[in-house]
Order: sequence, then C-alpha cells, then structure tokens
Amino acid sequence: MKLTVEFPSVSYREGAKGVARLAQAIEQIGYDHIDMFDHVVMGYPIAGRPPGPYPPQMPILEALMALSYMAAVTSRVTLGTEVLVLPQRQPALVAKQVSTLDTLSGGRVRLGVGVGWQESEYEALHEEFRTRGARMDEAIRLLRAYWSEAEVSFESAHYRTTAMSMEPKPPQGGRLPIWIGGNSEPAYRRVGRLGDGWLASRVEDEAGARRAIGAIRRHTEEAGRDPAAIGLQSMVAPPPRDAAGKSFYADHDAVLARVAALKAMGFGWVTLNATAIFQAGARSVDAIIESLARLHDRIRASIG
Repeated sequence: MKLTVEFPSVSYREGAKGVARLAQAIEQIGYDHIDMFDHVVMGYPIAGRPPGPYPPQMPILEALMALSYMAAVTSRVTLGTEVLVLPQRQPALVAKQVSTLDTLSGGRVRLGVGVGWQESEYEALHEEFRTRGARMDEAIRLLRAYWSEAEVSFESAHYRTTAMSMEPKPPQGGRLPIWIGGNSEPAYRRVGRLGDGWLASRVEDEAGARRAIGAIRRHTEEAGRDPAAIGLQSMVAPPPRDAAGKSFYADHDAVLARVAALKAMGFGWVTLNATAIFQAGARSVDAIIESLARLHDRIRASIG
C-alpha cells in the first residue's frame, strides 16, 4: 500500500523553513507521496451564496507553487495535487507549469484534477461554472497533447490551438499520470475514459466503495482500457466539518482500522490529512511530524 500525506497549508505559519522541514520529514519518514489541496480564492457567504464547507479565511497555499518549493528540498517522494480545479485554470498554462515542475523534480509529478464545487471561485477567475465538466474532459486531452506532441493542433468546443509548440516536455511525457477526483457518475466515467486513477475523498462504506469502483471499471472496459491499470486512492477520513471529524486523527487505533478497511476495499493508496492532524491537536510542525511518524510506523507494521 502507498501512503500519501495531504500537506497542510497551515504549516506556513512557521515560515518557509517550517514548510521545508515538514516536506523533508514526510520523505524521511518513508511516505510515498505528498498531495496539495487547491483553492485560489474562497467566497464569503452573501445573499444568494450559501456558506461553503470551509471558512473563507482558511489559509491555502497555491498548489503548484508550494509543490515547486517542496521539489527543491526533497529528492524521492512524489508530488501531486488532490485536486487541482482544472476547469477554472487555463489549460495551456497548467500544461507548462506541470511540465516545468516535472522537469525540475526529476519526473516526480502526478496531477490530480477535479471540477470543483465553488461557483463564486469560478466567477472570480472569469471562468464558466456550468460548462466545467465538458471543459475538464477537453483540457485533459489538451494537456496530454502538449506533453507528448512536437506540434500541437487541437480543436474542441471550448479550446482551440493551432500549430503550437511547448518545450521542454516533462520527463514523463504524455505518460505523466492524471488522476481524477469526484464522487459522481460523471466522475467515474471520466476516470474510466481519461484517467490513470481515482482520488476518492468521501468513501462512506464498503458498499458505496464497491459501487464506485465497479462503475469505474465498467467505464474503463467500455473505453477499451485495462481496469487493472487504474489506481485507487482514498482519504482515510473526509475533510473534517464537525467536532468528531476534527478529533478523528487523535485516535491512532481508529486511523489504523480505517486504513485496513480501505485496503480490503481495494484501495492501493491512502491519504492522511495533515490539516486534520493539526486540528486533532498537533498544533505545530514538529507535532505533526511526530504524529505522522507514529502513524506511518504503525500502518507499515500492521498492513505493509
């Protein structure tokens, strides 16, 4: 089983050295992968805009910039987004940013993408919210073209590119993995047709997981692809929204049991949310490191 840490933006409060120290510790402890959460801006609740699941003042480091900083202070751990809200970003620029990050990290990048939920964020970035699903599919294809083709010409309903070049290509080329988040039938279809893996954030029970994985495999087969090649990753627990969620990571036995359950469901990757570890009482970078080290050792000892 591969172990991932969703990196806590709150670590910036201890300065750049705190961010670097945490990234290096995650690698040295033995974790396989670091993911970064993505929001560019967060909307305040106003008339006609209901409150979101997170407070608008929540500190969120820009995902690709933060990963670039971590790439410079690590050498082995792979780096990704969980998830980058792709349709609210210009895909040619994303292709360039990710290619550069892959180049400078020595081919350690995995791009995780999703359609997002926050309409006000789309509005602030001057992107259309209601077409985000269609644009997501088109953008994934365009990214792969930029990463693999010497001369890119691409035309879809929302994106047009004529005889363009993007260099340097990422070391992984068009094989740079794109994993897709979401818990809906369109998301499962997108994983099956276009993705290299599924990023699950809210696996509530085994029956729900089986249904989702079954849908992904069905869409994969319909696309003429190999279901066994699709990776499966789940958060150990969904992002906390109440007192119980915020205290979950204080109970390491519960975390261990949840990881074992996810492995039994077929997930080959699990994500430990370090922001939730902070909320559960690890209120400093050193405390987060200590908790991550103990959890890693217990998971490896009992599950492998």
